Amino acid sequence: MWDYNEKVMEYFLHPVNAGEIENPDGIGEEGSLACGDALKLTFKLGKDGRIADAKFKTFGCASAIASASIMTEMIKGLTIEQAEKVTNKDIVDKLGGLPEQKMHCSVMGMEALQKAIANYHGSKGKQTKKIEGKIVCTCFGVTDKEIEKVVLENSLDTVEQVTNYCKAGGGCGSCRGEIEQIIEKVRGKKTKQPESLSHPKKLTNIQKIELIQHTINEQIRPLLKSHGGDVELVDVEGSKVIVAFRGMCSHCRTAEFTLKDVVEARLKEFVSTDIIVEEQNIG
Repeated sequence: MWDYNEKVMEYFLHPVNAGEIENPDGIGEEGSLACGDALKLTFKLGKDGRIADAKFKTFGCASAIASASIMTEMIKGLTIEQAEKVTNKDIVDKLGGLPEQKMHCSVMGMEALQKAIANYHGSKGKQTKKIEGKIVCTCFGVTDKEIEKVVLENSLDTVEQVTNYCKAGGGCGSCRGEIEQIIEKVRGKKTKQPESLSHPKKLTNIQKIELIQHTINEQIRPLLKSHGGDVELVDVEGSKVIVAFRGMCSHCRTAEFTLKDVVEARLKEFVSTDIIVEEQNIG
């Protein structure tokens, strides 16, 4: 299990402000179910122009729920201008820390807030800044501008850190070289490839299988079950992971997409970048 502190677990097990505000002044949605994390934030202003209420709906892990929950508490009573300055680091600090691999949950919360504020400005006819840049990580739809932002705001130095904060590079890995160039450009120094990537820790077969099963249980199965499907671990042969789809997933037209862009991408992110996932051959 992830090493969550007591405050994160409290906000995960007993989240506050869960739900959706009717006729909100601002709506922000971030993430996607295809990537395994999604968040919807709504807020309402009071007569004094400050945020009187904020609620969230999220599909994600304990970190996503805790980050969104505490963020809604943080922004209550703030003006729009003050809320615009809330960063993912503020969210993490308020929670007392998050596992490095879960920092992207705090970023998702911050970006949902920024989109909700942009939505508010748009409803008032104000000019809003559009997100610019080109897609660098096609697996998770992350742009160069988004990568530059997390590198700058969180003083990141490695591709592994970027993956932890915004998922870029956590799928097929083809964008890793470009991410390194972005880091070098933003930080003004040559990036160091993390030792854990060039010399990955050796897992025993039992440890590897346990980590794969844990990732399936926490990161993959909840997403598939929300659409009436499921997945089971059948076997592990070196770097090859064999799974079987159940329920709706067993005869879905997008099963190949789910296999590579959800199951394999998640296992690459949380277990090992050399993992290849195959569906059990029936017949």
